[in-house]
Amino acid sequence: MRRALGFLRLPLPQRGTPDPGSVVVTLDAAAHGPEGYQLLVRPERLDIVAGSTAGATYAVQTLRQLLPDAAWRAAAPRGTVWELACCEVTDAPATAWRGLMLDVSRHFLPKREVLRMIDLLAMHKLNRLHLHLADDQGWRIESARYPRLTELASHRPETMIGHGHSPDGADGTPHGGCYSRDDLAEIGAYAQDRAVTVVPELDVPGHASAMLTAMPELGSVPGGGYQVQSTWGIFPNLLSPLPAVEQVVDELLGELLEVLPSPYVHLGGDECPLGQWEANPEIQAYRESRGLPTMAALHGDFLRRLADRLAGRGVRAVFWDEAFGSGGLRPDSIVMAWRGDEVARKAAAAGFQVVRTPVFPTYFDYYSDADPREPLAIGGPVRLADVAALDPRPAGFSAEENANIIGVQAQLWSEYLPNPRLLDYRAFPRACALAEVAWTGAPSSWPTEPDRVRAQLSRLDAAGVEYRPFDGPNPWQQGGSGARAFQPGFPMAEVTKALGDLAAEDNPEGLLPSS
Repeated sequence: MRRALGFLRLPLPQRGTPDPGSVVVTLDAAAHGPEGYQLLVRPERLDIVAGSTAGATYAVQTLRQLLPDAAWRAAAPRGTVWELACCEVTDAPATAWRGLMLDVSRHFLPKREVLRMIDLLAMHKLNRLHLHLADDQGWRIESARYPRLTELASHRPETMIGHGHSPDGADGTPHGGCYSRDDLAEIGAYAQDRAVTVVPELDVPGHASAMLTAMPELGSVPGGGYQVQSTWGIFPNLLSPLPAVEQVVDELLGELLEVLPSPYVHLGGDECPLGQWEANPEIQAYRESRGLPTMAALHGDFLRRLADRLAGRGVRAVFWDEAFGSGGLRPDSIVMAWRGDEVARKAAAAGFQVVRTPVFPTYFDYYSDADPREPLAIGGPVRLADVAALDPRPAGFSAEENANIIGVQAQLWSEYLPNPRLLDYRAFPRACALAEVAWTGAPSSWPTEPDRVRAQLSRLDAAGVEYRPFDGPNPWQQGGSGARAFQPGFPMAEVTKALGDLAAEDNPEGLLPSS
């Protein structure tokens, strides 16, 4: 409260009998559950009763919403009048996982911007920051045990211009960055203070080109010739599934959890063409020695072994839904279903807890509208109204299936997000709608309510968020005619159909794309 509202000079909680005009905070898990709260504003004092410190944090965010917009500024303008109407607010979230994923691998995001995004998640009562820390285009984790990862895998010589399927050359500009161990510890502590859990992701066995550039001995192709990728797409470079590689990955996970403790680690498992495994006699022999019928089964087995190691540390593994398709996951694994409703339903029916992350409408790297003024994105559109219409627990799912849907999450893949200003533009106000969907567990009417829209956009203005206006980009946010110029990209209808068809394949091998 001192951090959020210190400039109000409120008499904050003290032990003993509260003074008139003071703030009284009581924690009572039995009364309001793990994240619920009651905020009671009376003439003589302000009471917060919460189920936990997280609930108390959400009560403070609600208190800020009831105050003038200056409550969202770093310092209040001179002459601001602080008045609160007497009221009672009792609230609790309908879903446990209310998340946003930041891809800091394709384009590195400086630590200060990660901390700022944590503040914005807290503002919206979102409680999970999923950090995608490694991919083909960059490795972002300092390793004391394997320093070559920082030296060789954290940067690339240039970045492609335009779309992956029709590139316009490269920019010739080096790009990179890495979070030190102290940075990661700071990010975790900063998030914890704001009721946000950081979920780090080390994506394996695919999306590994950067890692293999530094450690080619972990690859599936002897001699490898690996390099940190400067273009976008799915690459054939996979970590080997052999035990020696599993051991190295476990050591890296142990290092990460030393400085960034979390109850969850995301292990990826997505988009793994299995050709390199098929062509490697040692891997074929290992598959046979494990009694596994297919390479898809070996894919699931590799991920299961890593999840078992995490479980030994008291950590639950999270996967993209291809891992569920391969089979063999630990029953306590969490599945992020990105390829549509049907794979989410299947995973939930199989007893897995599921976070709904469908490309449509939770991939915020897609265009907000089919407007030629928009800055370059992968395709789309995913409109604000589409996000607001999302039902976390669809009517077509059974009660048992919906009981395993634990939340929703937005994705900000960063191939086309080269800077923080564009990140703001893509994230907001769509994240506002997703936050309400996640909190209430139902579609949101917020975008159609002018008074509520104006109120929230005024708060974003005060917080310094460069969001996308409802009627399209400001002149300085437009793509123009240069490197960020609008290109149609992948039509959303085609994307969702292709992914749905792939996820519906009966053959588990079909769940792993070959290109």
